[in-house]
Amino acid sequence: MAGEWCIGIIGGSGLYEIEGIEDQQWLAIETPWGEPSDEILCGRIGDVKVRFLPRHGRGHPIAPTTLNSRANIDALKRTGCTDILAISAVGSLREQIEPGRFVVVEQFVDRTSQRPATYFGDGFVTHVSMADPVCPRLSERAAKAIADCKGKLATGATYVAIEGPQFSTRAESRLYQRWGADVIGMTGMPEARLAREAELPYAMIGMVTDYDCWKEGEAVDVAQVIEQMQENGALARAAVLKFIEDLPKKRKPSPIDTALDDAIITAPEERDPVLEAKLDAVAGRVLG
Repeated sequence: MAGEWCIGIIGGSGLYEIEGIEDQQWLAIETPWGEPSDEILCGRIGDVKVRFLPRHGRGHPIAPTTLNSRANIDALKRTGCTDILAISAVGSLREQIEPGRFVVVEQFVDRTSQRPATYFGDGFVTHVSMADPVCPRLSERAAKAIADCKGKLATGATYVAIEGPQFSTRAESRLYQRWGADVIGMTGMPEARLAREAELPYAMIGMVTDYDCWKEGEAVDVAQVIEQMQENGALARAAVLKFIEDLPKKRKPSPIDTALDDAIITAPEERDPVLEAKLDAVAGRVLG
């Protein structure tokens, strides 16, 4: 059954605001998982409800490892989001994906190790499928929006998520190339995993800022990243607006809307009531 869109926009490095949102109101959202990165900007663009969250907080005070992605996704779900479009700064592991180009991510390799990566656990065991970690229809619309805004585009990218906050060594960068990764970043995981557990279709646009350090004579520094982000930012904001403006009037159901149907394995009588209570937003559909 068709319904209304409510698009959650997660703005990464260099994208701390979205223009064109009407009826704006910043709301502080409480979650059982702690505080989100910032308040959520709630409003609309045309007839589409929009929820904007700066991933690192306004002014970028939060490091990649200490991002509370569980709280971020839970908060977006609590504000009514049906789908998520994430924007991230990324480094390129391919000559042909040059700084200034945008990529639409298709796959992830998760090299993070210090971050809570699931809402579930002992007392409520769940295994969602991550074979295809992004939503194809959102990704296709994101690619079209970038192309319509005259942005240079690459699609089908594999993103390797590293722990950070340091950039890679040259050996690591070249290893990730051999693994088949196309771009590198620090925040795409576990964000995409948690969105799937929350039954939120998810797509990611990467803004390429640098060549990482696999090329001889190349090394990443923050000044270079910031300069390229500033150049990319206007087009990224325009693409987000175009993406939202081009959505169909009604949202058709997605298979990801019911991702938990075949994922929960713990019998109802064996579930931990404390953990179950914390899942009221992310798993509210299946918990009734």
